[in-house]
Amino acid sequence: MHDYYYYSKEELLKNPKIPLIVMEDNPTVFKALAEEMVAEIKRKNELGETTVFICPVGPVGQYPYFVDMVNEQNISLKNVWFINMDEYLTDDKQWIPKEHKLSFRGFMDRTVYTKIKPELVMPEEQRIFPDPNNTTHIQEVIEKLGGVDICFGGIGINGHVAFNEAQDELTGEEFLQLHTRVLEIAKETRAVNSIGDLNGALDDMPRYCITIGMNEIYNARKIRLGCFRDWHRSVVRKAAYGEKTAHFPVSLLQDHPDISLRFTEFVANLPED
Repeated sequence: MHDYYYYSKEELLKNPKIPLIVMEDNPTVFKALAEEMVAEIKRKNELGETTVFICPVGPVGQYPYFVDMVNEQNISLKNVWFINMDEYLTDDKQWIPKEHKLSFRGFMDRTVYTKIKPELVMPEEQRIFPDPNNTTHIQEVIEKLGGVDICFGGIGINGHVAFNEAQDELTGEEFLQLHTRVLEIAKETRAVNSIGDLNGALDDMPRYCITIGMNEIYNARKIRLGCFRDWHRSVVRKAAYGEKTAHFPVSLLQDHPDISLRFTEFVANLPED
C-alpha cells in the first residue's frame, strides 16, 4: 500500500515535492494555462525575442481560450515556435495520416492554426512535430533557438509526460538523458486513451508513437502541467510524493527549478466512502 494515494486534500498540499496549485474546475485550469501562454508571448514580443513552447495534445482545453485571446488582442505569433510533444505512428512507424481522428497534427491544424487570424499565426515551419524519419530535428531546433521557454503538458496514468513511457531497466538519470525517439506505447496508455478517444475501441489504438524525450522537457526553463481526470487523483499524489524513478517518469521532474502542477478541486478531493 502507498499511503500517499489516499491523502486528503489537506495532506496532499502539506509538503509536496512538486508545487501544486488547486483550481476550481476544468475551465479554470485551462484558462490559466492559456493565460500563461499569452503572457509569455507578449513578454517576449516586447523584448523582440523568440518564444519557444513545447505543446501537448492532452490537455487540449487551453487552446480555445488561447485562440480567442490571440485573436481578440491581436497578438502576433510570427516569432513564436510551437514544438509538439508527440504523434501516433502506423505499424510501419510513420506518422498516421493527418486526417485520422487521432492525429495530433490534424488536431492542431483544426483547433489552433486555422482558427487564428492568418495575419497573426506563425509560419508553418515554426509548427514542429517530432518526425520518425528525422529524430534529431527537434533537438537541433531547440539548440538553434536557445532553449524552450515553457513546456506545457499533462501526465499519463503510468506517469508518462509526452509519450515517455516507464522504463524500469533505466535509472532516473539515464531516463532524463533520453531524446526524441520512436517507441511502443504501453498497454496501460493504450487502454486509457482508447477509453477517452475511441469509446474503448482498443484494437484500433495505434501501437507506436514518436515522442520528444525527457531531456527536452527537463531542460525547458519552465514546466507547467495540468490534471483534471478522475484517475488523476492518484497520478497527482504519486507525482507529488512518490520516489524519483523511471517507473513513474513525471517523478523525475521533482527537482526542476520552475515547475508547477495545476489541477481541479475534483482531483484534489478523494470521493467519500
